Amino acid sequence: MNNSVDFPCDVEIDDAENTPSNKSGNRPFNEVLSADLKRRDMMKGTLAAGATTFFASAFLSRDTEAFQEAPYGQNITFTPVSLADAAAGDGKMPLISPDYEYQVLIPWGEPIEPSGPAYVERGNSADDQTRQIGIGHDGMALFPLKRDMGEQINGTMINKRGLLVINHEYGSNSHVLGKEMPESLEDVRMSQHAHGVSVVRIEEKDGTWQTSESLFARRIHVNTPVEFSGPVEGSDLIATPAGNIPLGTANNCGNGTTPWGTYLTCEENFNGYFGANNDESTWAPTVEQERYGFADDGFGYGWHQFDRRFDLSDADYINEENRFGWMVEIDPYDPTSRPVKRTAMGRFKHEGSAWREAEDGRIAFYMGDDQRFDYVYKYLSARPWRDMIAEGVSPLDEGTLYVARFEEGGFGEWLPLTPDNPSITSYSTLEEILVYARVAADEAGATPMDRPEWTATAPDGTIYLTLTNNSNRETADAANPMAPNADGHIIRMKDDDVNGDTFQWEIFLIAADTHGTEGSFSDPDGIAVDNRGRVFIQTDGSQQDGLQDQMLVANAFTGEVRRLFMGVNGDEITGFAHTPDRKTVFVNMQHPGNGDPAETNFPAETDGTTIPRDCTIVIRRKDGRQVGI
Repeated sequence: MNNSVDFPCDVEIDDAENTPSNKSGNRPFNEVLSADLKRRDMMKGTLAAGATTFFASAFLSRDTEAFQEAPYGQNITFTPVSLADAAAGDGKMPLISPDYEYQVLIPWGEPIEPSGPAYVERGNSADDQTRQIGIGHDGMALFPLKRDMGEQINGTMINKRGLLVINHEYGSNSHVLGKEMPESLEDVRMSQHAHGVSVVRIEEKDGTWQTSESLFARRIHVNTPVEFSGPVEGSDLIATPAGNIPLGTANNCGNGTTPWGTYLTCEENFNGYFGANNDESTWAPTVEQERYGFADDGFGYGWHQFDRRFDLSDADYINEENRFGWMVEIDPYDPTSRPVKRTAMGRFKHEGSAWREAEDGRIAFYMGDDQRFDYVYKYLSARPWRDMIAEGVSPLDEGTLYVARFEEGGFGEWLPLTPDNPSITSYSTLEEILVYARVAADEAGATPMDRPEWTATAPDGTIYLTLTNNSNRETADAANPMAPNADGHIIRMKDDDVNGDTFQWEIFLIAADTHGTEGSFSDPDGIAVDNRGRVFIQTDGSQQDGLQDQMLVANAFTGEVRRLFMGVNGDEITGFAHTPDRKTVFVNMQHPGNGDPAETNFPAETDGTTIPRDCTIVIRRKDGRQVGI
């Protein structure tokens, strides 16, 4: 979910997501979509009609009353950031609705506790970075503190403090190190320690949010000990000849939570941190490595030049790359616990994870694989999750991974990625299928999609899915306005029988249809849905109509879209968390200016020289009502 960022060797992270590695030949989604759009007569100018059909359908969940807390025609009333105001700016500072205010919190380099090492521009060490907020702020969640310092938290206080768990997806060498390539292991460690996850205690005092000392505060980075659990635990596929213990998590992009109170962080473009020190004639990718996008130079980080773990040509570290690309579970309330890579959920470029409980108590997680022509997945626990937790068994260790095939007419099928699926012929064991889930999904016949990214579950059970873009799409006709799909779209799905093998789907919004309107956006990425049917849309990519990346709010029933917040030059708006009363929302500004102080100095005042820093933005209505109204 990365915007274009300058890297050495002319490699950009965005290229990794926009350059397909899927050579399966499976029926592309544009053909399915074209047929479905023709069936619905859904052309430009019918945005609102397209947004309402789904909720009027016969399969609307029995839980629809969960939405009925406000009249939907009046659901979004705030004054948006107008196109005129946005176009008049220079992109140096953010813009926000006049009904709202924002505050900057935890910029890159801030100590995770006030007593930690302070940020010094180009002056901190790799060791300092292990006790500081990382770079590349992305997915996050706020975990309430019911008790704190031996003190019972009342209803008011629970909205004024909590544990913010936040991903740090990436930072370019030029941004983190101030140079194009590392020159030592210390440089590599600095870069590695800027990646990962932060757990930080935050609280509001006198109207301002700030960090505070906490036994829960910690950094998790590329060199933190981790554990594997589930079907691949102990497998030879994740064992190295060197026998080194599993360490670290990287490229932590989207996120999820569990109903039992833990955090899920998604490892996305993990392939880009690996490279090969010998020449191409002696190292070449395997079929599986090629499918996951491994290359001799990676994304130009150069870690493999000083850290053997990331050298694909080092015979002692064969399979190290298989230790990345997983969903990672973190317990924010237990600082002594190790992050756990939940292998039953499959290995691919994870981007987001939203859950839904089935009527029988089993739990499903919906996940995207963020690359052009890759897939949408569902993981379903084997048994009711409450029973499993009571037995000391993780619901994320025993279950089935499925991949989606989208059919014409608004229907779809979940294809099991198991050894019993006769379409999967390359692998005979579950551990192989899970480690090489992309290849198994190719063979299963999944539908190639346009960069599946975040997922979000609405109170009525609807699953929203963002598809950021796909300029490689070739088929275009009057019924298919997204060929090529330069601007992306949003799908919503009904999986009412979570235990079944079918689902229903339709288009919610087509980004190109919004251009020229006050709700204009492109490249939808982050997404969240609140308890009143308001859909928060965050963007990552080139916006039209003179806009920067932004966060908008859409009405789930009418399709109305209003702009709440717009970022700065070269950034991405991502991540979404909120207090229990939903009166304070936290979003992230990632890679402002792509690290270039000539583009912006945010969150510092504009001076043309201060290095911009990724940060969290605290958003509140001036009148104290819920965010989004």
